[in-house]
Amino acid sequence: MKVVSIRDIHIGKGAPKVIVPLMGKTLEELLLEIKTIKQINLDIVEWRADLLEDIEDLTKVKQILTMIREELYPIPLLFTFRTHREGGNKTIEDSYYEILLVEVMKTKEIDLVDVELFSPKVNEIIESAKENDVIIVMSNHDFDRTPAKEEIIWRLRRMQELDADIAKIAVMPNKASDVLTLLDATHTMHSLYADRPIITMSMASTGAISRLAGEVFGSAATFGSGVTSSAPGQIPANDLKRILELLHTK
Repeated sequence: MKVVSIRDIHIGKGAPKVIVPLMGKTLEELLLEIKTIKQINLDIVEWRADLLEDIEDLTKVKQILTMIREELYPIPLLFTFRTHREGGNKTIEDSYYEILLVEVMKTKEIDLVDVELFSPKVNEIIESAKENDVIIVMSNHDFDRTPAKEEIIWRLRRMQELDADIAKIAVMPNKASDVLTLLDATHTMHSLYADRPIITMSMASTGAISRLAGEVFGSAATFGSGVTSSAPGQIPANDLKRILELLHTK
């Protein structure tokens, strides 16, 4: 099993890593949020850039990114623009989604980039990530339901076929058994097909157990809230980190 390493953080080895989102809409909000986040026991920070008011101003995005990087280094930084079709804050053209991710990767200011599996520009973005030595977290989100086990596995395997460094899926449970479907799919993927880290989670309070017990089934990381949560069911990151380390099998 491949381990993805960024400085002293090793995804796919040891206890699941805790990723905390930055959710500010302006530079001022982001800098205030960073002050709080730096006090949290975390492994990776995710900048949810789809919340940024000036996201369509590439020059400003790069300036803000430089400031974020300076404030957070050496903490690994994941850049995410979550599109509206997958639960994000803003609707943009697919062509701009590609331009945004490519231009951000060229700055060399990020360690990881979120690339949505079903983006029409997925192949072009992957190629650029490889050229710029940026780790690809390929993702898929379903805020309405939990797909069948076979469909979850197919999506994760497709991410692996596209040569994502890490494959991620988040689904919404409508009943408790949906959480079991997600965990069963995670276990099967991890034990039979995965040759690199995967990240899976069931959202909302019903799915909270998947964020805590993911390691047992094969999930290598999870998301915990800092100042603001980025998805339903996120657990405060400090609590999450403590529980994950307690549950981790040495």
